Amino acid sequence: MEPQQRSPLLEVRGNIELKKPLIKAPSRLPLPGTRFKRGPDQMEDALEPEKKRTRGLDTVTKIATSQSRAPAITARTQTQNQITAPKVPKKTGPRCSTAIAMVLKNQKSGPAVPAQKPGAAPPMVGGRKPTKRPAWDLKGQLCDLNAELKCCRERTQTLAQENQQLQDQLREAQQQAKARGAECRTLEGELARVQAQAEQGQQELGSLRARVLELEEQQCTQEGLLRELQKEQLGLQEERRGLAARLEEQERRLQASEAALSGSQAEVASLRQEATGQAALLVEQGERLHGLEMERRRLHNQLQELKGNIRVFCRVRPVLPGEPTPPPSFLLFPSGPGGPADPPTRLSVSRCDERRGTLSGAPAPATRHDFSFDRVFPPGSRQDEVFEEIAMLVQSALDGYPVCIFAYGQTGSGKTFTMEGGPGRDPQVEGLIPRALRHLFSVAQELGGQGWTYSFVASYVEIYNETVRDLLATGPRKGQGGECEIRRAGPGSEELTVTNARYVPVSCEKEVEALLHLAHQNRAVARTSQNERSSRSHSVFQLQISGEHTGRGLQCGASLNLVDLAGSERLDPSLALGPGERDRLRETQAINSSLSTLGLVIMALSNKESHIPYRNSKLTYLLQNSLGGSAKMLMFVNISPLEENVSESLNSLRFASKVNQCVIGTAQANRK
Repeated sequence: MEPQQRSPLLEVRGNIELKKPLIKAPSRLPLPGTRFKRGPDQMEDALEPEKKRTRGLDTVTKIATSQSRAPAITARTQTQNQITAPKVPKKTGPRCSTAIAMVLKNQKSGPAVPAQKPGAAPPMVGGRKPTKRPAWDLKGQLCDLNAELKCCRERTQTLAQENQQLQDQLREAQQQAKARGAECRTLEGELARVQAQAEQGQQELGSLRARVLELEEQQCTQEGLLRELQKEQLGLQEERRGLAARLEEQERRLQASEAALSGSQAEVASLRQEATGQAALLVEQGERLHGLEMERRRLHNQLQELKGNIRVFCRVRPVLPGEPTPPPSFLLFPSGPGGPADPPTRLSVSRCDERRGTLSGAPAPATRHDFSFDRVFPPGSRQDEVFEEIAMLVQSALDGYPVCIFAYGQTGSGKTFTMEGGPGRDPQVEGLIPRALRHLFSVAQELGGQGWTYSFVASYVEIYNETVRDLLATGPRKGQGGECEIRRAGPGSEELTVTNARYVPVSCEKEVEALLHLAHQNRAVARTSQNERSSRSHSVFQLQISGEHTGRGLQCGASLNLVDLAGSERLDPSLALGPGERDRLRETQAINSSLSTLGLVIMALSNKESHIPYRNSKLTYLLQNSLGGSAKMLMFVNISPLEENVSESLNSLRFASKVNQCVIGTAQANRK
């Protein structure tokens, strides 16, 4: 078998081990080229003793032996992984060369033999080492040194060649080591990547195991669901069979229906023709209905005109608990022209004057005063009966005619009860204002089927001492006077508005009830000799009505004014006036002045005078558009049934009789 080759790196390492002692070994030989100029004694001293030389030769022999083993070390080094070794010095000093030469010489020479000639090697004696040349044999020693020098030079050349080879091998080994290092780093990176992949694989393996467990659970759930679905499938199959049977039955019915449909289609065609005729008839009926509505409005207005554009109703309130019962002959209600079945239109008041008497001392007979009005309501009349008489007049407001209804009379005669109703929310005692608005809302809804649309805006003010106050004011403005003024709505406009007053859109009865409750709380009242809580102002409820028929381009607008006048009683000049009575005096003077102006305005309108004194009073100025020839007016004169109030009752009846005798021109609707 061939001997195993050693790695070059091992050979380099072995050579380095070999050369290190050679470099460091001391040499006592004389340097080459030096001359022996010493004397014999000096030369002898220069030579080492025998014992020292022998020990030095032994050391050199060991070094040489190690050098002889260098090839083997080099061969062994080449078989390894070419590990990098430290650099070997290239240069050797003269002492090193001399020492190497002496070592080689000693290795070649045999036992010392005494020199026969100068320059010959000493002979061997009995197989012993050659003896040392004598000191005097300088030529022989020189020859020996030259021979050793030659050998050392040859050896140096050989070692230089070997050193060059080793350096080449070292460079190659270093290159291989670099390549191995790069490969090692590559492998380390690959190892790290593989380890990361392994860790990732472990994580994926863990997630896959969890996923497997989850899928197994899902599989169990799906299996249970599958079993349920199988059961459901069986039920659905049964249901499908039932549906199939029903489908067959429905198909049979469908065939029958198709047969009936073919007959119905012909009927539908005839019905369509009939519907076309009905549509044309409906249009014709609509035109006819509109004509009838216009005719109804005309006849309604004509009827109201025949009754009179200024009408006066008299209402006598019932006797309240705690009041004395009047004698039966005090108030009489004669029957109408048609007999007791006709509603009464006349009233007779009997008055006994105790200051008058006959010569015999007997009291004078009672004086009877007869009055005639458009309608008289005895004390037992209900609120609905009163409203039934004015319902047609309220209807005129929807037709576009301004309407004004007054409640006139002394304090405590029932004016506020007639207009607003009694306390609480009893439908039986509701006044004219809530009933009138309910009637308007109902009729407006009926006319909506004919294409009419109506909107309503309400306001409620009072005139106290010729100052206009808003009864619907809330918050900081509540109860403040002097802020509201009567102004024209715009330049050239005849419509009047109250500045800083609330105008509230209303569309149902509840909204009206809330407004009436608020106005009742804000109204100015005071205690008088006739009533504990007397209204000391004129309250005016105004409802602006706007109607429009978009299909025909018709519009109409009017206002409904419901006025609760203040008490009309006169002051007794014989009464002493205290601090509180002076305020009542000013209030009464303002009330009587405005009522007198109202009578003058009505008389001027009846006489068709050129100047109508509307501006003499805030009341007539505010209501001037509802008092003229294009308006309809109704006055309720309310009187007390008590005999003690006969003087004030007669004054009220006389004023109402004058108003009833007035005739205003024919009313005209406010249409656009």
